[in-house]
Amino acid sequence: MVLPERGRRCSRLLTKTFVLGAQNVKGAVKNHSINEPGVIAGIMLSVLARAPSWAGMALPSLLLRPVAVVSVIERSMTHQEALPKLPVPPLKQTCERYLSTLEPLVTSEELAHTRTLIAEFLRSGGVGDRLQKGLERRARKTENWLSDWWMQSVYLDSRMPVPVYTSPAVVLPQMHFQDQQGQMRFAAKLIAGVLDFKRMIDNKTLPVEYLGGKPLCMNQYYQVLSSCRIPGPKKDTVVNYATGTSPSTHITVVHNFQFFILDVYSSNGIPLTVDQIYVQLEKIWNSSLQTNKEPIGILTSNHRNTWGKAYNNLIRDKTNKESVRTIQKSIFLVCLDAPMPRVSDDIFYSKVAAQMLHGGGSRWNSGNRWFDKTLQFIVGEDGSCGLTYEHAPSEGPPIVFLVDHVVKYMNKTEFRRAPMVPLPLPQKLRFNITPEIKKDIEKAKQNMNIMVPDLDVRVFNFSHFGKKYLKSIKTSPDAFIQMALQLAYYRMYQTCCPTYESASLRMFKLGRTEAIRSTSTESLRFVQAMDDQSKQDTEKLALLEQAIQAHRAYTHMAIHGQAIDRHLLGLRMQAIEDLTSLPEIFMDTSYAVATHFNLFSSQVGSKTDCVMCIGPMVPDGYGICYNPMANHIHLAVTAFNSCEETNATRLAKLLKAALLDMKSLVEQTLRP
Repeated sequence: MVLPERGRRCSRLLTKTFVLGAQNVKGAVKNHSINEPGVIAGIMLSVLARAPSWAGMALPSLLLRPVAVVSVIERSMTHQEALPKLPVPPLKQTCERYLSTLEPLVTSEELAHTRTLIAEFLRSGGVGDRLQKGLERRARKTENWLSDWWMQSVYLDSRMPVPVYTSPAVVLPQMHFQDQQGQMRFAAKLIAGVLDFKRMIDNKTLPVEYLGGKPLCMNQYYQVLSSCRIPGPKKDTVVNYATGTSPSTHITVVHNFQFFILDVYSSNGIPLTVDQIYVQLEKIWNSSLQTNKEPIGILTSNHRNTWGKAYNNLIRDKTNKESVRTIQKSIFLVCLDAPMPRVSDDIFYSKVAAQMLHGGGSRWNSGNRWFDKTLQFIVGEDGSCGLTYEHAPSEGPPIVFLVDHVVKYMNKTEFRRAPMVPLPLPQKLRFNITPEIKKDIEKAKQNMNIMVPDLDVRVFNFSHFGKKYLKSIKTSPDAFIQMALQLAYYRMYQTCCPTYESASLRMFKLGRTEAIRSTSTESLRFVQAMDDQSKQDTEKLALLEQAIQAHRAYTHMAIHGQAIDRHLLGLRMQAIEDLTSLPEIFMDTSYAVATHFNLFSSQVGSKTDCVMCIGPMVPDGYGICYNPMANHIHLAVTAFNSCEETNATRLAKLLKAALLDMKSLVEQTLRP
């Protein structure tokens, strides 16, 4: 029986989630699509399971860069077949670990009630036993018991807009273009670099990554090119056009809201050279100078139910259908953006990150996108550059690996004019805009113009130290940064919160991600002690070391398939598939609290001086990405302005201070 206080707290939490969520999707509410049958339940499922929807953009520092890379002689197929299956953890183990993660998050009364529910759930022959056996049967029959459920429930069933709510973005260092020719030269090199990466994919010579002597699943690398999300009225699909009798040989280039098809291979199958691509881009630029074109691409930014209906309207016309299919089948998309309004240097990268996430609104570049496309590289006339990617086919590591490869290729490739052969004019895609489609575009503009100012983005470079220093003091860079994030949040709110950090399950066949729960009893003790004047520095340092060790232990569990969140999700999905009512442990206040991740974080380790950024997972939360380099750390913090309780700028400042204070604690305590 739920006690009155528990009921009130659960009610407040769920009400807060939906009220703040409604504030963030005013456009969807305004056009009533949020009231369609099943959408509210779907959004709640997405909120409770959404941590995975952005997960995998990073691995902890000890995980992201493989220990070794094998010879290209080893081929992908043999390697994939030898990978172990994702395990189903023991039920009792997961339940015990779940209870331990609740200790710093819920009241003693709530924890006692949850213990009672768990005991009933674990009863021999009870509901937990039945669901566990169902999962184990599924694991025996499938390559990965989670992957299909994962793709459908976390990504394709989600009806939230793709930009901000699902798709991450990567911000590359600013390029100093002198003119539009500089923009096109950069774009031409970038395209050639991606095609060079594609060569390894096509030839199956992509080096297999290893971690600790164990090979990692490479399947996601083969899903990022020539793929696209297809909207549906109630759920979406993902289609990959890389295989088959006629694989894609073209990319899509969009400039001034107009879409062009650029064949990037000659008639004999050889990729175009950089200078050939440059000439073709010049043709596209000159053909797209006409203004007053409808930003058809902004339709892809809408609430998925709304876009699904508009999509069906759009492709009723044969010309429109052919143009849309051509975009969907392209290898990737390149957005040649108009310059942004000038801003000061200190907020330049914050504005670029926002541009990568959503395009800046209907007046700027949001219509210069096709957000359903898995890979969109963005090159602005003002030197801003990066990419955004649709998350369903892949996590972040393959994207980061691709970026590193492309940047390395661009740095070593000289732009030289070569004897030219005649090339066909890039094909401009035509769209017939009916009054109904025009109305859909205007609605998408309105919704995007609500979404854009609601997202607060703060990107900064912490220049005081990086992973080189942290390794020199014999600590885990990832765990150290995570504890700084815990300290910053505690100083801001005087409480801790559920914290999600993404970790990879690529040790297993078709593995995606697991959650590292950074908030622990040990982390809470540390942050409480840090500003306690009655505590000695030696005690504070000991508590920090214990918190870091707890984080590392949980990380080890996560990458080996023994953490709790995917198992709990599987048990829930098994109950749904069995057409039985959800067990009480999933209707419990503690579960609602534990899965409301106010801090959604991800380490994005890259050899390139770049930073990834993501939107918050929950309406009153933060999205935090960081890239620890040798001597500095790139960080990105996002929050929603519609939530009065969050402030990305303030949390960013507190995070800087926490990192410095923890460094001082270490040095003062260890000083001879």
